[in-house]
Amino acid sequence: MPESEYLTFPGGWMAKYLFEEARYSFVYGQFMAATVLGMAFAERTLASWLHASGRTDLKRANLSRLMEEAVISGWLNSEERTAIDDARRLRNPIAHFRKFGESDGVESRTVTEGKPPYELIEQDCRHVMRVMYRLLARNTV
Repeated sequence: MPESEYLTFPGGWMAKYLFEEARYSFVYGQFMAATVLGMAFAERTLASWLHASGRTDLKRANLSRLMEEAVISGWLNSEERTAIDDARRLRNPIAHFRKFGESDGVESRTVTEGKPPYELIEQDCRHVMRVMYRLLARNTV
């Protein structure tokens, strides 16, 4: 956890709950759940930053659009945007259907990367957790 006396969650109570459930899911080895919840936290956080700055036109924007707008607005640098986009790419095969054998699917990656599926899922989740904690660290006091 970032060192802080006080944490704020710009996305409100739902962002806090997403953060907490992602964290607990990770601790208990529920890596796919933690990945999906962690990215939901990231998306809600970006959307709330942009909304608070007056960007009410992004009401139903997807994560890719939110990332681009956050870079344009100066909320994210290109390195942070890349880290979030990588996390999004790791989340997508879990959250969205993939045919067996598609290159970004966990099944294909286990073959190409030579790792057992659960190890790969945990590795991906660790990246998502780092993204989530970096976003949280921006809201510490």
